[in-house]
Amino acid sequence: MARANYLIVALSLHVTWLLFLSKPCIALTPETSPSFPAILIFGDSTVDTGNNNFIPTIFKANYSPYGKDFPGHVATGRFSDGKLIPDMVASKLGIKELVPPFLDPELSDDDVKTGVSFASAGTGLDDRTAAISTVIPAMKQIGMFKNYIQRLQRIVGVDESKRIIGSALAVISVGTNDLTFNFYDLPTRQLQFNISDYQDFLQNRLQSLIKEIYQLGCRTIVVAGLPPIGCLPIQETISFPIPLNRKCLEDQNTDSEAYNQKLSKLLGNLQSQLLGSTILYADIYTPLVDMINNPQKYGKPV
Repeated sequence: MARANYLIVALSLHVTWLLFLSKPCIALTPETSPSFPAILIFGDSTVDTGNNNFIPTIFKANYSPYGKDFPGHVATGRFSDGKLIPDMVASKLGIKELVPPFLDPELSDDDVKTGVSFASAGTGLDDRTAAISTVIPAMKQIGMFKNYIQRLQRIVGVDESKRIIGSALAVISVGTNDLTFNFYDLPTRQLQFNISDYQDFLQNRLQSLIKEIYQLGCRTIVVAGLPPIGCLPIQETISFPIPLNRKCLEDQNTDSEAYNQKLSKLLGNLQSQLLGSTILYADIYTPLVDMINNPQKYGKPV
């Protein structure tokens, strides 16, 4: 079985989202880009475009080899060799080429008008996850969003601010660190929850996050499911220290699938509750498993 490093797995996740968001059936194409004047990002390292550069944490990606394939070959704080999904989606929709981190002190008014990332690498829905990494909890990113709205209002006025946010595309990618850091690897939450109950705890937090984003004006929200956690290199390495013995942990993958099934149902229920909302589930599990099991389909020699 092919085992990509974390950066390749993350990049595959991003490309998968790009394909998902480009499906004509949900009308997210360059031709419809005026419907999305801005992109707003919440979550963890898969979508943190550099916020961790500006907080006191060791979870940073502002050094080599990060960014080796980024324009200019510079490390920007993105946990990737190149662009992240916010950049790819924003470019695909004709919004802009790069999505800046909200905490960047040099953030321009033009970038505020077209969207930012509030994400923080190492974070989770569970506040304990963020505490382990001393990063910004997912729920605290709502406070950043409120500050963003205030700045946007100063730039364009209250009415135009409401229009931009109401027409913006919001993306949420979070949850993986909760299970890896807080349940499997540092089993602090196993003392309180079984896996099903912990999944429910996380999704209750996620539901609150989505409702807060909705109450602040967003109407189109894409939520990523979990990847096959048992195939993440860190999980394989912890369980199988000898490289030749490494393989995916099927019990953890089964947990991810169960989480995703619950999530898909939750998002459908939420959309029916939140008037005028479009809440989309992005399945990243299925294509990533296919990439791992069939790398030759994606250009990797067998």
